[in-house]
Amino acid sequence: MYNYPKPLEKLIEKLSRLPGIGGKTAQRLAFHILSMKDDDAYGLSEAIASAKKDMRYCSVCGNLTDVDPCGICNDAGRDRSVICVVESPRDVAAIERMREFKGLYHVLHGVISPMDSIGPEDINLAQLIVRLRENDEVNEVIVATNPTVEGEATAMYAARLIGPSGIKVTRIAHGVPVGGDLEYTDEITLAKAIGGRREIS
Repeated sequence: MYNYPKPLEKLIEKLSRLPGIGGKTAQRLAFHILSMKDDDAYGLSEAIASAKKDMRYCSVCGNLTDVDPCGICNDAGRDRSVICVVESPRDVAAIERMREFKGLYHVLHGVISPMDSIGPEDINLAQLIVRLRENDEVNEVIVATNPTVEGEATAMYAARLIGPSGIKVTRIAHGVPVGGDLEYTDEITLAKAIGGRREIS
């Protein structure tokens, strides 16, 4: 059996640890990187090293940033009365692409998952409560965790924690996606869609 030279083997092994990258894809990527011009290959490695060194979590919302507080928290034009709670920085990016939400964010960095031994103390939930206590401008918290068992449990737990403060807690709607067919929609999604129906105006 053919063994790759050690540096190539190490590159393939490291690439295969990335999410969604299997062994064959890692090999393809490794060979592609080796075929790149030196400037491009070293530029890629420098970009990875720089992102790892310079990126941090915002001390206010927990989003990824290179300045602290982050650009969203520092933006005076944002609506400070609404905070959208999400699971990860990727969710902030997804909502920002929509260009409709003008409030602030709070990133939990995970969800409550007893099966994985992740409790409320293991995610960025306590900081949210502190933030709400210190900021009397907030009158709504939108919980935008994913519609999974863990996401729902986290949403319910967060709502119970926030409830006594008198701040309104809302949950993002879930249902049939635009362009989707009812025939191929699972029962839970359909139930959410029926439950979250609204009047046509």
